[in-house]
Formats: sequence, structure tokens, C-alpha cells
Amino acid sequence: MRKGKIQVLCGQGSGKSACAVGLAVNAAGRNQNIVIIQFLKGKSEENEIRDRLEPEIKVFSFEKSEKPFAQLGKEEQEEEAANMRNGLCFAKKVLSTRDCDVLILDEILGLVDYGIIDAAEIVKLLEARDEDVDVIMTGIVFPQELSAYVDKITRIDSVEIKKES
Repeated sequence: MRKGKIQVLCGQGSGKSACAVGLAVNAAGRNQNIVIIQFLKGKSEENEIRDRLEPEIKVFSFEKSEKPFAQLGKEEQEEEAANMRNGLCFAKKVLSTRDCDVLILDEILGLVDYGIIDAAEIVKLLEARDEDVDVIMTGIVFPQELSAYVDKITRIDSVEIKKES
């Protein structure tokens, strides 16, 4: 039996979510069931494009706002934080019922940065997974408390190149 891996895509650079979607497409090509749960993104055109990947790749977002979390007022952030915690509960259900081969938690690490959840809640989530399920998590900052649970960390950083005119 195949043992699933826990992978993290983190860093200041852009492309972490796109990389995760690429990994999802590869897994779909191997006839695996993929679930993507997005956090901190708000509803955007990017989400609409990802929805076109269904039914092979199921994409879920529990946020209601059109704006990203960082652009919301305090009251709206509290409401969206509750919605994202519902997304985390859904992730636990997906893992406990073995509804996928690959679970992508897009920007889940950002929930720790914003204080919506703590790293211990992610640990509980990872402990609830079936051994053969792959989990891919994205976010800017990697909480060191997760080190013992992760098989691979990929850091994505941007390097600006100045060109002479």
C-alpha cells in the first residue's frame, strides 16, 4: 500500500497556489480523487477558473466576501474567520471519511498567521488523515510546530532582476 505524503508550498513568492493546482492536475491524470479547500482568497475570477476543473478536481471555498481577507473590516473578518473554521471542519470530515486521495489546503498556513487557528489545529487535522492520503498545504510562513508532520517543504521566493534600460 502506498503511503501518502504531507507537502508544504510556502514562501514570499507568488505561484504557490498555481503549483498546488498543477500537482492536483497531475494526480487527476493518475485517476486520483482530489479535493481543494481554499482559505483567505475571497471569491475571485481565479476561483471560477478552478471550478472548471470539476468533476475531476473538487474545489471548495467557504468564504462569502468578494474581497481577500486582508482587505476586510474587523467585523467582516470575524464573520469570514468563522466561515474558514467551517472549511477546516469540512477538511477534517473529508479526511476522516476518506473522500479523496489528495487534499489541498490552499493558504491554510495563513490562518495561523492571522490568528484564526493555531498550528495545533493543523496538527490535529494531519493526525486525522488516512496514511495513504496526500496532503498539500500552502501559505507564506511555515509554522515550525508542523515540522515533525511534513515530508517535504518547497519554498517559493521571488527574485527581481534589474535590467539596464
